[in-house]
Amino acid sequence: MKIRTIIAVAALGLSVTTALAQDSLSEEQQRALNARQAHMGLYGFYLTPLGQMAQDRIPYDAAIASAAANNLAAMAAIDQAAFWVDGTDSSVEGSRARAEIWTDAAGYAQVQQGMVEATAALALVAGDGIDALKGAFGPVGQSCGACHQTYRAPAN
Repeated sequence: MKIRTIIAVAALGLSVTTALAQDSLSEEQQRALNARQAHMGLYGFYLTPLGQMAQDRIPYDAAIASAAANNLAAMAAIDQAAFWVDGTDSSVEGSRARAEIWTDAAGYAQVQQGMVEATAALALVAGDGIDALKGAFGPVGQSCGACHQTYRAPAN
């Protein structure tokens, strides 16, 4: 029930943010921003049960862990180039993307590749027991953190 509430609140926030941002963005920019935010929201959706299991907050379930990790790895491997349209940085209401994503494309690509590799490694072992999940989850969190520290503006 708690996860459903979180998803509902996130969806409402995305709808409000999208409505506020629509006046200042072109259709292409708005589509990119919407896609990017939805993608990041799904990262959170799949990371939540994995993180809760890794922190012993919910019981380990091999099927759930494996499915979430496989979906996370698939999402990380998606070509995200179309998400990063100029003019959709944190200067736009509803965006937390720092301008460095556009000015440091090589650095961002490296961080993104780290996410691809970390989630692929997690997907290989997530269903093999809690110890395997815990061992592979850390690098995923580090990858998320590396991107957030450099390329995501703080919440207002």
